[in-house]
Amino acid sequence: MKDFSIIFENDEILLVNKECGVAVQGGAGIKHSLDQDLPLQVGYKVHLVHRLDRETSGILVVAKNPVAAAKWTKLIQTDRVRKEYTALCFGVPQVKGKECTKGRLEGTVEAHGRTQSAETFFEVERTFEVEIAEGGEPGSQGATEGSIPEPGSCEKLRMSVLRITLGTGRMHQIRIQMAKANAPLLADDKHGNFRLNKLARKIGVKKLHLAASRLTLELGGRTQTFEIPLPEHMEKTMNLAGN
Repeated sequence: MKDFSIIFENDEILLVNKECGVAVQGGAGIKHSLDQDLPLQVGYKVHLVHRLDRETSGILVVAKNPVAAAKWTKLIQTDRVRKEYTALCFGVPQVKGKECTKGRLEGTVEAHGRTQSAETFFEVERTFEVEIAEGGEPGSQGATEGSIPEPGSCEKLRMSVLRITLGTGRMHQIRIQMAKANAPLLADDKHGNFRLNKLARKIGVKKLHLAASRLTLELGGRTQTFEIPLPEHMEKTMNLAGN
């Protein structure tokens, strides 16, 4: 069992930097999960306040006792806690059929057998293109304009780095809404674009490019912000842009 990275701790909560591929909650077929293994590391039972997808990296709030869990479960659903995500997508998100560098996505998502309303806010930090040379190595790169190329017509991938915040908190919300906006996340094999993911694997893109990278909350009567470095697999892809 690998130790979890704890970036903050007080009498009520822990802020844990969860790695991609680690399940938050145990279940059928899951050998290791945060709710099972973290108590072995810290020496006491922990209580989940919210969840991150198994494939999503980033900051997770974990409570130390049931009273703190009840308090923070309510707080994290209010504007007193702000969660920000960093993601890499193919192309640029579209709102009402037009590419936008900043905007709001609204609609519905299916979760737990129910149709629920969903709202996601995004801002494009930068867009770049990677040309994949024969054999799978990156070729020339640079910022360009244009739509997502059809795999097979040319081996080029246009990608954007996004900053995302949520208006609602639904299961797989970011992944679903970005796919609907014609900007599926890199290596999202469940909701994304299979053909683009297959092409991206030629340059080593194998893990979901989504991280809960920044968290702002009130602690001790003052607002504090915590930010983590992006996971190595996301940094590696961003470095293909050459800047």
